[in-house]
Amino acid sequence: MARILFVMTGASYWTLRNGHRHPTGYWSEEFAAPYSIFTEAGHDITVATPGAVIPTLDMMSLRPSMNNGEENSLKLENVIREADELRRPISLKDVRLEDYDAVYYPGGHGPMEDLSTDADSGMLLRRALASGKPLAIVCHAPAALLATRDEHNDTPFANYRLTGFTNDEEAGVGFADEAKWLLEDELRKLPTDYSRGPVWQPYIVVDRNLYTGQNPASSGTLAQEVLKAL
Repeated sequence: MARILFVMTGASYWTLRNGHRHPTGYWSEEFAAPYSIFTEAGHDITVATPGAVIPTLDMMSLRPSMNNGEENSLKLENVIREADELRRPISLKDVRLEDYDAVYYPGGHGPMEDLSTDADSGMLLRRALASGKPLAIVCHAPAALLATRDEHNDTPFANYRLTGFTNDEEAGVGFADEAKWLLEDELRKLPTDYSRGPVWQPYIVVDRNLYTGQNPASSGTLAQEVLKAL
C-alpha cells in the first residue's frame, strides 16, 4: 500500500480582473476519478490544504452538462460524499514529504487563487520534484508551479515538459476575457516546455517524475500512469 498526498485548494472563490469573486473550489472529476483509482488499488489518501481548511467543491463541476449526463454526475457526487479524507485535511505547513510515496494536485479554478502564491505549496513542490517520487498535477493546478520561483525568479521546473488547462479551454468556459492571467500563458513564461492536445480530450505529459494532465478528462489517465510508477 502506498500513501498518496492530495494537495488541494482552500479557496472558495477566484478573483477576476474586474474584482468580482467568482465562486469556485476544486473540480469534482479531478478529485473523484484519481481518488477512486488509487483507493480501489488499495492505496491510502491524505488531503492537505492551506490552513487545513475543508476544500470547497465547485458546484459547476457536478452539472450533468459538464459530465456527459446525470448518471456520471451522480457517480462523482457519491465518491465525494463518501470520501472522509475531504472532511479532515491536514495543513500544508505540517506535511512531511517523507511520509508519502506520491503527491497529486487536482485542479479547478481554486488553485489560481491560492496555490499560485502559496509558499508552503511552492516548497513542497520543489522538494517533491527533487525527491524523484511521482508528482502529478492536473488542469488548473499547475498554477501552483508559479509559487516555486525564488527571489531570482528561477524555478526547478524550468524547461520541464508539461501541460495544463489551455487558453482555448478557458475561452470555452467563458473566462478567458475575465481572468487576471491565463494559465497556459504563465506556464510558457515560467518557462516550461508546454504542450497541449485537442480541447477537452485526455492529454498527459510525463517528464521524469513529473506527471501533468491538461483538463478534467485527463485526470483518470494521469492517475493510471502514477499507478504504474508506484
